[in-house]
Amino acid sequence: MKATGEEYSVSMPPALAAEVQAVAHEERRPPDELVRDAVKRYLEQRPHRPPAPRKNLAQFLMESPRAGAELDLERR
Repeated sequence: MKATGEEYSVSMPPALAAEVQAVAHEERRPPDELVRDAVKRYLEQRPHRPPAPRKNLAQFLMESPRAGAELDLERR
């Protein structure tokens, strides 16, 4: 998705773009409005996930793949 000021450009497969054009023509509305409404409905219907709890630096380091490695972190 590319931002161009306040608007975005989205690419989609040609078959899907043709289907969007056909439905937009049937409903006599602009294709971008049809897509915008569909995305809004999708976002409203998807389950809301609460953000993962934040970890402090010590927790992050203890859970890292390098935990237990004897690294020399002494400053020079």
